[in-house]
Amino acid sequence: MDRSKPPARRLGTPSNVHPERLVHPAHGAFVWGTLLLVWLVSLLPWRQWTAAPDILALVIAFWCAHEPRRVGLVTAFVFGLLLDVHDAGLLGGHALAYTLVAYGSVALYRRLQRFELWSQAMHMLPVFLLSQFATQIVLAWLAGRWPGWNWALGALLTAAIWPMVGWVLLLPQRRLDDVESSAG
Repeated sequence: MDRSKPPARRLGTPSNVHPERLVHPAHGAFVWGTLLLVWLVSLLPWRQWTAAPDILALVIAFWCAHEPRRVGLVTAFVFGLLLDVHDAGLLGGHALAYTLVAYGSVALYRRLQRFELWSQAMHMLPVFLLSQFATQIVLAWLAGRWPGWNWALGALLTAAIWPMVGWVLLLPQRRLDDVESSAG
C-alpha cells in the first residue's frame, strides 16, 4: 500500500472524521509525568481565579480518552482529593468534578478516537460544563448561596485549549509515526 497518498475518503464521512487513523499507545512514564507536572502547575495561585481553565481536569480527561487503561476514575479521584487538601476547601469538590470528567471521557472514548482535536473539544465541552455544574450545585447548597457563572467561563476555556494541549501531548506518538513512515 502506498503511504504517500492520503486514504480515499468514504462517501458521507465528514472531513473531520478519520476512521482509519491508527493510534500508538503513549509511554506510561510520559503519561504519568505529564499528570504529575500539570498537578504541580495546578498548585500555583493562578488557579484561584474562578474563570481559570482547569488544566489538570483537561489532562486527566485527555488521558482518560486516549489511554483509558492507564488513567481512569481512580486517578481522577486521587488527584481531585490532592487538590481539595491543597486548597483546604470542601473535601471532595475537585474529586467529584474530576471523577465526572473522567467518566465522561471514558464514556466518549471510542467516539473521540475518530475525530480531530477541535471536534474532540466540542464533544468534551458538555462534559466539562456538566461536571463543573454538578460541583457548583453541591457547593451552593452547602454555602447557601449561588457563586455566579464565572465557573462556566472556566469550563469553556478548558474546552477551548483542548486542541493545543492535545497537540502537545500527542507529539511523542506523532514522532513515532514519522520514524515508521520514513523507514518504509
